[in-house]
Amino acid sequence: MPTRALRTAASGMYAQQLNIQVISNNIANMNTTSFKKSRAEFKDLIYQEVSANPQHNFTPGTVEGPEAKIQVGSGVKPSSTQKIFTQGTLQQTGHELDLAINGDGFIQVRKPDGTFAYTRDGALKISSEGSLVTTDGYLIEPGFTVNEETLSLEISKDGVVTAKEIGGDKVELGTIELAKFVNPAGLKAEGDNLYTETEASGQPILGTPGQEGFGELYQGFLETSNVDIVEEMISMISAQRSYEINSKTVKTVEDMMSIANNLKR
Repeated sequence: MPTRALRTAASGMYAQQLNIQVISNNIANMNTTSFKKSRAEFKDLIYQEVSANPQHNFTPGTVEGPEAKIQVGSGVKPSSTQKIFTQGTLQQTGHELDLAINGDGFIQVRKPDGTFAYTRDGALKISSEGSLVTTDGYLIEPGFTVNEETLSLEISKDGVVTAKEIGGDKVELGTIELAKFVNPAGLKAEGDNLYTETEASGQPILGTPGQEGFGELYQGFLETSNVDIVEEMISMISAQRSYEINSKTVKTVEDMMSIANNLKR
């Protein structure tokens, strides 16, 4: 049926439209600190059995074999978008409150409503109360307080935070913990470089940086986006061509229907 072909082509156009949206978001965030690119995933739709010979007629009183059937697909549907958590490049900034994670793990932060979120964006700040916070003011867990006597902070690869105070004294403030997940691709992206736990990701596993499979912390560095602009441009061209071909399918089916309608003339 021509209408089936129209619906199939329309599903292909919609799928590639969504694919372009995912690719454009990747490109838009190519300079976003610690951004992780996404990939659109698709599945074929249910198949229907149709007669291989629509002119097949059964003659009463005769014994005939079963009518031949063929399977015809119904198109494509978007199934999910998956985050790709490959390591981004570490870029040196020289700022003492910039942290990059080299390896697995997320920095745990507390949101204003008391719930936890997770980020790899280590561009930290000191709040007016002297707490270590993210750029948006979310508290780092576990919390640290810096007093007015602090001249500078040192953060070791294993997460130990040490304050250098006036007079040369060094005071250990605590240790930054990292969280990792069995399935980080299952995390929910909340925006603002934050992720939250879901059933698909599993519960967070807390640990010390540099130990038991956790990444190390690098002070004075930030992790860049893992978007490969060349790869994204190639994917965009491929999606554009696929969209174009599906639109030509619509035009072809329209021409076929027009020819069929004109047969009676």
